[in-house]
Amino acid sequence: MASPSEKDAAATFDPLRPKLVRVAYRMLGSVADAEDVVQEAFIRWLAIDRGAVREPEGFLCRVVTRLCLDILKSARRQRETYVGPWLPEPVVEADGDEDLDDITLPLMMALERLSPLERAAFLLHDVFGVGFEEIAETIGREPAACRQLASRARTHVHAARPRFQMPRERGLEIASAFFAASRGGDLRTLQSLLADDVTVHADGGGKKPAAMEPIIGLDKVMALHARLARILAKQGSRLVRYGFINGLPGFVTIEPDNTLQTTALQLEDGKIAAIFVVRNPDKLRHLTGDTVH
Repeated sequence: MASPSEKDAAATFDPLRPKLVRVAYRMLGSVADAEDVVQEAFIRWLAIDRGAVREPEGFLCRVVTRLCLDILKSARRQRETYVGPWLPEPVVEADGDEDLDDITLPLMMALERLSPLERAAFLLHDVFGVGFEEIAETIGREPAACRQLASRARTHVHAARPRFQMPRERGLEIASAFFAASRGGDLRTLQSLLADDVTVHADGGGKKPAAMEPIIGLDKVMALHARLARILAKQGSRLVRYGFINGLPGFVTIEPDNTLQTTALQLEDGKIAAIFVVRNPDKLRHLTGDTVH
């Protein structure tokens, strides 16, 4: 049974937990790591003199960011030895839920190329609206340096932002058409959905079959789907659900090798410009409950 002190701490902390998880996930690209960081922040929250904290939200955001920066130092080394393309863990939005901070999967991949401090400054300021004075206190730099960090990050991620916002319903229509054509072997329809410079990024983490390098260009992507069509003709792909995955329209499936898989589609000018597939089972463990039946 929780003590009165723990209940008091949780009463302040629990309403902030969703935002803190979002901060940590945007920093780390891992649902499990984000949840671990936020739980560690709660343990630290229990241990301090909470009455001396004037702004719990700002304080806890700083704690979470610092914990993430510590993890990023080791995570960067781990990703240097990662097998195949690395993609963030997929987050599938619940029905009726919409991500309001506009961090899509391509943007998260752009963030991955930033230094940890650049990532922290950009996310805290541009996404979560934290002032540079507070960011300076969080990451141990002067406000002017934090402003420069965020500016450099903004330049790097600008190209990853969508050119325009397509209505969500239209995005899901394209995802549905792509699923039907790719799984049904309708290569003519499939080709009509793809941009000339379409790319495929598949993350199997060395644990499930996946391309070891991004596949670039319409001809190569069509050749890939021609091969997949022959496999799928014998063993079908089972649709679990459509939805938005890291801000992009897509779907969750069970593939012929009984692999749970997410597919997210980046759309530009009404065409599919990039296909992001996650097959690494370590990155899909959190997809339970209403997401997978």
